[in-house]
Amino acid sequence: MTKFPTPKRKRAATKEMQVIAAPALAVATPKGKLGDIVQMMRREEGARLDEMMTLTGWQAHSVRGAIAGAVKKKLGLAVSSEKSDAGRVYRIASPQSAA
Repeated sequence: MTKFPTPKRKRAATKEMQVIAAPALAVATPKGKLGDIVQMMRREEGARLDEMMTLTGWQAHSVRGAIAGAVKKKLGLAVSSEKSDAGRVYRIASPQSAA
């Protein structure tokens, strides 16, 4: 009798479970421009869109996409935004206030 390899479905399911579990463990701030954005949004005064655009050199739609895709979905951080006289301000809730 020949031994058949394990089905790819089982391997894929294992990998998917590992990927799903990984973001929950990711507590560290990312590096690079995305890390700069996260640090700005963690400030008490938050970060305005134009500030983040100047810091990164990105266009407005790229900054908003990074907030929605990387910060909210991949990192799982709670981002709030509010409109003020100075423009829209984005904030990440600190872990102390979330508890």
